[in-house]
Amino acid sequence: MVDLVVFGEDWIGHPSATQHLIKGLLPRHRVIWVNSIGLRAPRMNGYDLRRMMQKLRDFCCKNTADTTEKNLTVLYPLVIPLYGLKWVRRINHWLLVRQIRRCIRQQQFFRYILWTSLPTSVDVMGDLNAVKCLYYCGDDFSALDGVAYSPVVVCEQYLAAKVDLVVVPGEQLAKRFNGCPLMILPHGVNYPLFSFPQARPDDLPREGPVAGFYGSLSAWLDIDLLIQTATALPKWQFVFIGPVKTSLSGLEALPNVHILPPKRHGQLPAYVQNWDVSLLPFRNNLQIKSCNPLKLKEYLASGTPVASTTFHAVKAYSNEVVLQQPREPFYRVIQRAYLFGGDADKRQRQQAVEKESWRSRSQWLSQLFLEWETENTCN
Repeated sequence: MVDLVVFGEDWIGHPSATQHLIKGLLPRHRVIWVNSIGLRAPRMNGYDLRRMMQKLRDFCCKNTADTTEKNLTVLYPLVIPLYGLKWVRRINHWLLVRQIRRCIRQQQFFRYILWTSLPTSVDVMGDLNAVKCLYYCGDDFSALDGVAYSPVVVCEQYLAAKVDLVVVPGEQLAKRFNGCPLMILPHGVNYPLFSFPQARPDDLPREGPVAGFYGSLSAWLDIDLLIQTATALPKWQFVFIGPVKTSLSGLEALPNVHILPPKRHGQLPAYVQNWDVSLLPFRNNLQIKSCNPLKLKEYLASGTPVASTTFHAVKAYSNEVVLQQPREPFYRVIQRAYLFGGDADKRQRQQAVEKESWRSRSQWLSQLFLEWETENTCN
């Protein structure tokens, strides 16, 4: 069976679409996972400094590590996160190729596919002698908050021209790759995890109805809208779970707002099942127009009512999600969603995603890789 070398985010982080897909491939394919080489230069703030120090410790102390996952080896690469400088990219190219080739030899990979979810890996694509190359694009990097726009977009353009296949989760992202060999592979969901009933967590408020959101608390959230909403619904409790990456000062000052620290992915079903309305309170910007949030199908699998601002990806579930109408206050969207908490409505939401498993997506990819295994070219 063909092996895989994968460029992704840090494996220990909150699971991305790439991680979900790769986990489904592990029973049939050995994988070297190259931890994140970044998309932007670090800022001089606490979060970025801690992350840089952790990456340096990982490289010095581990470099590579087998995990509890069968067939998975994680590589902790050392790179310089300054992708706009040509001389830095040349150094990173030398560093990465050397580290990855050593790991490939150690794991005795002879025929392998190169999978990347990071445009900044483009410089090493032609130097690793892969059977085939695949680019999985899960986000519009040109619109992501905090990403080094120009260097990353240039890298992505070169990357798309080099690979044998570009895979995207939705039609909006597909429009960015006209002329490239392309496959749309919609996101899946871990339906058993999110649908199996869980006990109410102790730190979830018990007084009043509860509206909740989990994920990165970043600039793509409409904080002003949330402040207005929480103020208009003083008897409701609002819970936000995740790392704070933007100013929440006006929001967290409200007495009915609760900011909880990040939870492990396996803990999230207990929260989403036991609050009353799940929230998708996104801004109307370029990033959200192209986004396909994993939590949408996770929310639906839990059966909990969903209140959302309107964006492209959510429209496919307009029968299951309560969408904000033009000029409608968001608090009314929440109130409308709250009315759909009955068993019949819950079952309708769950049935909408019951067969949308990550496993089925991984099986399709595994079949593709079997077809590729007999070929010997990588552009």
